[in-house]
Amino acid sequence: MLDVLNLAIPPFALIFLGLAAGKFVRIPETGLAWMDVFVIYLAQPALFYRMLAKTPAHELTQVSFIAATTLATFSAFLLAFAVALVVERGRLRESTIIGVAGGCGNVGFMGPGLAIPALGMGAAAPLALVFCFDAVLIFVIVPILMALAGKGGGVFATARLVLRRVFLHPFIVASMLGVGSAVSGLQPPSGIDRLLEMLQGAAAPSALFALGVTIAARPVEAATVALPVAVVVKLVLHPVIVLVWLSLLGPFSETWVYTAILLAGMPPAVIVFILARQYDVRVAEASTTILFGTACSVVTVTTLLWLVKSRVLPLALF
Repeated sequence: MLDVLNLAIPPFALIFLGLAAGKFVRIPETGLAWMDVFVIYLAQPALFYRMLAKTPAHELTQVSFIAATTLATFSAFLLAFAVALVVERGRLRESTIIGVAGGCGNVGFMGPGLAIPALGMGAAAPLALVFCFDAVLIFVIVPILMALAGKGGGVFATARLVLRRVFLHPFIVASMLGVGSAVSGLQPPSGIDRLLEMLQGAAAPSALFALGVTIAARPVEAATVALPVAVVVKLVLHPVIVLVWLSLLGPFSETWVYTAILLAGMPPAVIVFILARQYDVRVAEASTTILFGTACSVVTVTTLLWLVKSRVLPLALF
């Protein structure tokens, strides 16, 4: 158990250090902008690129793994979305944001800092694949549902928004370049690779600290019943759902199964707040959900880490 705590404490401590800094250090929220630039456009893309560029190409063509994890995320989204439709009396916009909270975890920021120390660099490829295809799923679903709800443009505007978000997201662009390097065998010159390695090393701590500051800077408000339910779906049910799908479409290696389960247990991502603000839907409640989910994940993710490290979880249910 001490080994598990040693894995869990550093990433969560960085989040709460950022949270404390955001609450008690008198710096305007605009001061976070340059850290966001560093994390989103430099450090994290370098991490995703190097993880994939140094992965054997055959590991990146696991279509059944991609299908299993993406279907699991979609299932978690649908479950939270269905609960929200009942609670929100059919309001599509609100239900969509709640569905995202139930299905979209903070894989990009928290995943590398937890999965790789726990499972080694073998977790890098499944981590990048999960992030990329989950992001594509959310970037496709949300604009379509918001357009159906009347909060969006026409068909062409929605399609343009989807394509822009999918193909211009820095993490996805870096991942595609990494796959290209892995398949072609072309690697950057040693000087560039050393720079990318330095950026990669800064990715997890800066991302986790920035996440804490971001949470601290957001408004907090009492949430409807559906949002806490979405947190339960995200932290507790999503890992179970992904194991079911992996069992149906597997078998997969131990590292890939445990990586998928651990990532499924990540708390709701900051994208929940970003989308809520973009579509002007329950902005303060979305912020509360991220804070509540991240706080609860201290217990749930630590428990998942223990289950993974102790090899208690089965690799397949049937």
